[in-house]
Amino acid sequence: MPVPHPRAVLGGALAIVLALSSAACGDSGGKKSANGLEESEITLGTMTVADTAPVQLAISKGLFKAEGLTVKTQVIQGGAAGIPLLKSGRLDFSFGNYVSLFTAGTKDPGFKPKIVAEGFRSASKTHTLMVRGDSPYRTVKDLAGKKIAVNTKRNISTLLVRAAGTAQGVTFDEDKSFVEVAPPAMEQALKSKSVDAVQAIEPFGTQMAESMGARMVADLATGKTADLPIAGYAATEKFVKDNPKTVAAFQRALTKAQGMAADRKVVEQVLPTYAKGIDAKVASAMSMGTYPTSLDPAALQRVADLMSEFKYVDKPIDVKSFIAPTP
Repeated sequence: MPVPHPRAVLGGALAIVLALSSAACGDSGGKKSANGLEESEITLGTMTVADTAPVQLAISKGLFKAEGLTVKTQVIQGGAAGIPLLKSGRLDFSFGNYVSLFTAGTKDPGFKPKIVAEGFRSASKTHTLMVRGDSPYRTVKDLAGKKIAVNTKRNISTLLVRAAGTAQGVTFDEDKSFVEVAPPAMEQALKSKSVDAVQAIEPFGTQMAESMGARMVADLATGKTADLPIAGYAATEKFVKDNPKTVAAFQRALTKAQGMAADRKVVEQVLPTYAKGIDAKVASAMSMGTYPTSLDPAALQRVADLMSEFKYVDKPIDVKSFIAPTP
């Protein structure tokens, strides 16, 4: 019998090794799911505020699972904090306020966010300016030149405060007026007097009122900011393009959860399970906004127009370019 040439033997062995390697990778497939999703395991940036109750509902009620998705959550301080994590691929989706998303998508040529679902809209007292009970400050005007805590700068919180200030003839400087403090830490910031006021997001506004007697000086969800879209869920343009089935599955599950959140009792029950220090009493007393089940470009355009008014961006924004396809 002729002896095979050494290179033939080596080539054949290499082919077998490569085939076995490919088969092994296919079996573990990383994150490819059995039901045809491009990615079955996703990481989602979220916040411990009432706005994100549908995320917890979708997890606890098995809505993501029903779509073939395993969702790992990562708590972020604000929408701005989620942007570099989206860009780096450490997050697949992130909850984020529209001001941060529109700003980054307009000013950073390397970042193309696509909004896959609307998350939360304001209602009376969902976003407030609060001070200590013994504070001498009674109005927005009184806070001119004072330190105001927001979760992150140049976001929806600062826009709401600045809009309220303008209505009262007060101008708040984006860099000098605001101090970044995570929502759960705002109560301590008020107690320690490291800030003069906080832009409180529910349920923490209600919690501060009950636990330390904090007092509201302004409801930031009135006038031109009444029923304002606050935040939604976004992914990068590349992720949306490369993973259309995964995005559609995420959208379907979240839309169902958003619909469930229309029942206040459902939100009250789930909130204490993920928001640190929030009990049933606070959950039942807090102010609640709405959880849209569809994206409304006209409503989102209100945010973009306010951003132009307050010079967050240099040119007008067409929000339609930021919206991902829906299933």
